[in-house]
Order: sequence, then C-alpha cells, then structure tokens
Amino acid sequence: MQLYAYDAGQCDPKKCTAKKLARFGLITSVNVLRKIPYNTIMLVPIADKALSPADRESTNSITVFDCSWKQISDFEDVLMRMKRKKRALPYLIAVNPVNYGKSFILSSVEAFAAALFIFGEKEQSQHILGKFKWGTEFLRLNEAMLLAYSKAKNSSEVIEMQKMFMDVGTKKPKKT
Repeated sequence: MQLYAYDAGQCDPKKCTAKKLARFGLITSVNVLRKIPYNTIMLVPIADKALSPADRESTNSITVFDCSWKQISDFEDVLMRMKRKKRALPYLIAVNPVNYGKSFILSSVEAFAAALFIFGEKEQSQHILGKFKWGTEFLRLNEAMLLAYSKAKNSSEVIEMQKMFMDVGTKKPKKT
C-alpha cells in the first residue's frame, strides 16, 4: 500500500512522525495539494464517513493530512472541496508522547498504522510503527478495537462498533 502525507508545514520537525517516515523512505511527502493521488483515501478528521475495510477495494494508497490538530479547522474548506475520497478514523487512543491517552488525536504514523490494520495490511502497519519506541504500544492498546473495525462490512458498522467502544470507555463503576 502506498502512503502519502500532505505536509502543511506546521509540525515540529523533531517530533513529526510523517517526516521521520519520509526519511526512512516509507512514505512520500507532498507539499502541493494537486500532487496527492486522485484515487487515494484521505484520512481527515472532518470526513463524513468512517474508514472501513470496504474502502480497500477502491484504492492502493492512503494519504494523511499532516498539520497541527489545533489548526485543522483552517483547512476545512480546502479539504471538503478536494475531489478525493475522505474518511475519518474511528475511535482509537493515541500513545504518541505528545497526545498520549487522548482519543481520536493520533499522530500521522498512528493514523497510517490504524488504516493499514483496518485494510488487512497488518505487517505494513507493524513495520511503520516499529520505527518509534512507543509504536508497538499503539497496536497493543487499540488491538481489540482495530480487530473489530477490520471485520466491519462498511462505514455504518464501524460507527456502531465505535459507539460501543466509546460507551465502554466512558462508563463509571457503580458505587455499592
């Protein structure tokens, strides 16, 4: 599976997981929107549909939009106008040092790894995470969710599973 990252130029180069993957030759970094392949799946948090295994049939590449989470709204209009298939990742928990323990706020490598896992590309997912000390922890922590999402038939099933996982994560123990 080909991997691309649109570099919005907002990341700290020392902490940017996309830049590290590019240095290892594991992804292609682009800084012009029209260089993003037309048939790619773009992972963006503002997409209307969740990524599912059904999306694998229509593509051979995944693209992340690599920008600061604090500034994603600045790109909302541009992203929504782009004629690419946009998908959001379902509920997962970050383990990267910047956003450890936060749900949905994944680094680029975590986003790539999750999408690859959901698409059945588990070896490639593990390989790219292996470049980071904390990478295997991402798969360990999210394993049950990723396995469930990877068995979904479509985006609607992924959303239903996501709701279940989110409900479990927010329930407080009953006092006796």
